Amino acid sequence: MAGEFHRYNVGDIEVTVLPDGFRMVPLDNYIINATREEINAALVAAGYPPDQVKNTYCPILVTTAGKRVLIDTGVGEAALAQSRGERGTLNRNLAAAGVDRKSIDVVVVSHFHADHVNGLLDADGKPAFPNAEIKVPEAEWRFWMDDGEMSRASKGRMSELFANNRRVFDALGRKVTPYAWGTDVAPGVTAVGTPGHSIGHTSYLVSSGGKQVYVQSDVTNVPYLFARHADWQGFFDQDPAQAVATRRRVYDMLVAENLPVQGFHHPFPALGRVEKDGSGYRVFPMSSL
Repeated sequence: MAGEFHRYNVGDIEVTVLPDGFRMVPLDNYIINATREEINAALVAAGYPPDQVKNTYCPILVTTAGKRVLIDTGVGEAALAQSRGERGTLNRNLAAAGVDRKSIDVVVVSHFHADHVNGLLDADGKPAFPNAEIKVPEAEWRFWMDDGEMSRASKGRMSELFANNRRVFDALGRKVTPYAWGTDVAPGVTAVGTPGHSIGHTSYLVSSGGKQVYVQSDVTNVPYLFARHADWQGFFDQDPAQAVATRRRVYDMLVAENLPVQGFHHPFPALGRVEKDGSGYRVFPMSSL
């Protein structure tokens, strides 16, 4: 199957959007403070069929100062066969973009949910980017690698996340470089704290030549639900109230500064501009700055 990617420039920095596929998610408990009828109405209004959400995954490769920097890794290529090709397509799309995974210099992880860290391993459970430095948010690293926190985790999603993170990072020998918010993870790429979705959830401001794009990671999930209805809370948010407060703070800033946004779960190529729309926001797709 042919690969897919999209490139645009932020000044002298090149951004390559690399789809990792999608998952059709049923609405059961998907949003904890909206009814099924409200969610379906929002889906239909946005031109999508009811009763399920097409949750897309869009890691990006940032080429800056001669370095190839991958931000997030998707669900992992082991999912490619399991999902019959629906997801786990990052490495296929890297190849289509002419990039050998061994040439990745740095992998930057925004937070430790499976659709962002599982791609650190290949289908055999070995490092997918063997020559890359792995950079992780220090707050995420402290939390998920803390045995006490793991012992207190509720059964289900949280306990499963702890187990998955130990699996992934133990396979890497826990060889990571923790980074702090407010520091550069690569030339022209600054880490910005956006907690709520997870305790150490991180976004990035990419800047070069007077141009900027805000890489929001999971500040929203799909924009036609969580930007349009900014107070909706997903089951996947570790601190739902904080996630909403962060979302409004970030999106008010994007509107005020007319700053384009790159979203991990936004429809490919996942770049857009934000406008205020009633009590929420609307994201208008773009292909370049």
